Parts: sequence; C-alpha cells; structure tokens
Amino acid sequence: MPAMPATHALIELLGEVALLLWGVHMVRTGVTRAFGADLRRLLGKALRNRVAACVAGAGVTLALQSSTATALMATSFLAAGLIDLVPALAVMLGANVGTALVAWALAFDITIVYPALIFIGLVIFRTGVRTRTRNIGRLTIGLGLVLLSLHLLVETIVPASVSPDARDLIAAITREPLPVMVMAALVTWAMHSSIAAVLVIASFAATGLISPFAGLAMVLGANLGSALNPLLAASSGERNALRMPVGNIANRLIGCAVALPLLPLISEHLTTVIPDAGRQVVTFHLVFNAVLAVLFIPPLALIAKVLERMLPDRPRPEDAGSARYLDPASLETPRVALANASREALRMADVIEEMLTGSRELLRRDDNRLLAELTRKDDVLDRLNGALTRFLAELGRRDLGEEENARLSQIQTVALNLEHAGDIIDKGVLNLAGKRMRRRLRLTERQVTEAEAMHEHLLAQLRLAVAVFMGEDLPSALRLVEEKERFRELERAAAESQFALTPEAGQHEETRGLHLDVVRDLKRIDAHLASIAHPLLERNNLLRPSRLVRHPSFKR
Repeated sequence: MPAMPATHALIELLGEVALLLWGVHMVRTGVTRAFGADLRRLLGKALRNRVAACVAGAGVTLALQSSTATALMATSFLAAGLIDLVPALAVMLGANVGTALVAWALAFDITIVYPALIFIGLVIFRTGVRTRTRNIGRLTIGLGLVLLSLHLLVETIVPASVSPDARDLIAAITREPLPVMVMAALVTWAMHSSIAAVLVIASFAATGLISPFAGLAMVLGANLGSALNPLLAASSGERNALRMPVGNIANRLIGCAVALPLLPLISEHLTTVIPDAGRQVVTFHLVFNAVLAVLFIPPLALIAKVLERMLPDRPRPEDAGSARYLDPASLETPRVALANASREALRMADVIEEMLTGSRELLRRDDNRLLAELTRKDDVLDRLNGALTRFLAELGRRDLGEEENARLSQIQTVALNLEHAGDIIDKGVLNLAGKRMRRRLRLTERQVTEAEAMHEHLLAQLRLAVAVFMGEDLPSALRLVEEKERFRELERAAAESQFALTPEAGQHEETRGLHLDVVRDLKRIDAHLASIAHPLLERNNLLRPSRLVRHPSFKR
C-alpha cells in the first residue's frame, strides 16, 4: 500500500476519532436515559463505606463509560450534603478503575462484530415501543460505532500508510516522556473521554506509529486530562463540591510523579510479558488505576481532613430570609419566646420599610437592578413570616396565660398584615413600576409629588405601627387609625387632580391609569398598617364593630 499523504491521513484520523467520540457519547446517553435513575439510586445506596463506594463507582462507570458522569453524580450528592467526602473520594477511585476496564475490554480484536452490533441496535431502536427499549438500541449502535472507529483507526495508521518523514517526526515528538504526557493530558481534556483517548493511544502503539514507551507516557497524560473535566465543572461551585475533584487530580498527580521515572523499567517488563504494544497500553492503564485505588483507599480519611483544611467552606453571607431569634429552646419559657417572636416581627417591618423606600425611588428613575432587589425582598418577607408562623403555632400548644395568648395573637396579626403589605408592594406597586420602565413612561411632576407624599405617609404609619406593637401605646394606636382617614384625603385629591386634566394639558391616558393604580395599592397598604392597632383598640373597647350607621327603619 502506497504511503498516504499527510494531510489526507490527518483528515481521516480526525474523522475516525470524532466517530469514536460519538460512539462513546451514544453509549453513555443510551445508558443514562435507559438506566440513569437506577444507576444514581444504586450509587446513592452504596455510599455507606469506602470499599462499597469504590466498587459502586467502578460499576456505574462500566455502565456509563464515563468517569466524568460518575464524578458529577457523586459531586451532586456531596454538594447536597447527602454523603461525606471519604466515600465520594472512594467513588472516584472506583470510577477510574471502571474506565480502565472499559478501555481494556474494547481493545480486544472484536471489530468483526461491529456490523452486527450496528444492525441489531438499529432494529431495536426502530422497532422499540418503550423509551427504555429504544435507548438500549441507541447504546448498542454506539458500541458498534466505537468498534468501527477503532477498526478504521488501525487501517489508517498501519505502517505502510504513513510516510517515513511523518513517522520520523512523530518519533522525535514522542521521545521525551514529560512533554508527551502533558500533550496527552490536554488532548484527553479536549476529548472529554479518557476511554476514547486511551483507545486511540493503543491503536497508535499497536500499529507502531508511536513506541510502547511513548504510549505509556501518553496513558499517564490521559489519566491527568480526564481528571481536569470534573475539576473545572466544580470550580465555580461550593468548596465542599470542589474537594472531591481536587483529591482525584491530586492522587493522579502523585501516581504520575511516581510512575514517570519508572516508565523505562515498566515498558521493558511489559514488553517481555505482553508482546502486543496496544495491549501493553490498556493493561498499563488498568494496572495504574487499580494500584492507585488500592494505595489510596486506606488513607482516605486523612486525605479528606487535609482537603477540608486546604479548602475550608467559604464564609456564607447572612441569609436575610432565615430567622435569627426564633430559638426552639425558648419555647419552654413563653415570655422569652414571645419576646423573640416580637424581634423577628420587627425584622419584617424593616423589610417593608426598605421596600417602600425603594419603590418611592422607582417613581422618578429607571433602575432594573433595584427593582429585582426589591422583588427578592418579598421572598425574604414570605420566609420570615413562614418561620414566625410555625414558631407561634408551636408556642400556642403550650399552656399560656391570658396575657401571653393576647400577645401571641397580636404578633400573629402584625406578621400577617406586614406579609400582606409586602405582597401588595411586590405584586402591585413594583409590578406597576416595572411596567412604567418597560413602556418608557414618565410620570408628571405632580403625579410624582402626590405618590411621594403617600409613600412618606406610609413610612410614618409604619413607624407608628411599630411603636404601637412594641409599646402597647394606646394614643399611638388611635392616631394610627385616625391617620388612615388622612390617606383617604390624599387618594381623593389625587383622583380629582387626574380626572381634572385633559389630553390637551399633556396628560397621557396610560400614565394617568398607572398612577391611579399605584394610589389604590398604596391605600391597601395603609389599611394593613392601620390594622396592626386593632387588637389593642379591641381590648380597650375603642374599635367599633362596624362603620355603618343603621337607619331606624332598617330591619333584618
């Protein structure tokens, strides 16, 4: 066979490697779709001790043909706090052995069966009714494509097909083991598949394109490169999820550092035991990972401690939506529990004040970032209210006195009204502010002045409501309800001013409607703030059951 031009050979090699990667991808996706939930469940059950976790990691990787996929599963368990770091590290040791077993099995000369696998897989895929059956067909086709690509690789790189100049160049490039290892690591990282990389290396070695010594150095690089993908995937997450891929790449580095100086001796010994260079590559790959698993399983607890010290958890910013003062231990002392609940209710009032202040700013300027921040504050309010409601419900089951029951009811009233006020700001006022910004509407100076005056009134009402709640101040409670009438006057004046304007006066109809909607929502907020005074007024018989005046002639 005449030597193939270098460009032609390179194009064929790229296509065949791409086919190999696609075949591995089809096997992985077929297994994941058909048995992914079962494999994940199996892995979760096995993560009880390091040996079982190692075996499970190897088994799942044998099925998925991807240590990266197994690593991502284990990382998700670790990030969720479902497993400890020790079994997670053991899973990775097993996953590395699993990929080596797959490469070792596929390197056998069974390319004769690829036509049957592709045909059978296609029949299963086309005739299958159930989704799982079709995915089994997919993985069968993928396995056939893997074997086909390996057959084509061998055909392309047989010695007679490569020119002597190209062979001399390859020999020169692969003479030094360290650069070869680094190059193989980068290629494996780019391929996202150590199985494909090792199989390509084995094909190169089997045909004499590279020396057995260079093949072993490239295997070390492939092991490093395959550890980069889980590391990069976890680098933007939490520290607890990053520890496992860091530990994985650390044991690979240690293994490579020990094995690299010994490669000449190892290559000489393997050549004596296994004449076929391709088999030497996959056997070395398997033995390398098996030895690492055996050596690193015993000290995993120590390794985990070192990783936790090297990668401590980042200090978390305080969660505004988590309760600060609702100590379950205080439930045994109702007065202390009520004081704690009151402090948590004050946090809700602070959130309402921030939302009102921010919504006032959005009357004059467009600020999508501020709008998003204020919208998130309603979620904070909902979480605080939920935690406070559960705490008070638990406290209500205790044996409370009349005064304590009254205070508990008052805290519930305050929390409920503040939560409703927050919903109105979020779903009403902020929604209208977003609508104004999206449509590029501008309120008139008079509209802004009126809305700002209402906001100032609400902020004053909120502070008065807090004083009523904390100080049981009866005059302040009366004033809080009386000021509600003041808001009706503001609303009436705003409506009259809007309807008095004509289109000739430059009043945009849509802006007028938007402004009146804001006024309506602010009035509803004021009603909820005034309701905070009702329990105190009711206890002092200062709140009428109804505002209706009954006519003498009215009969039920």
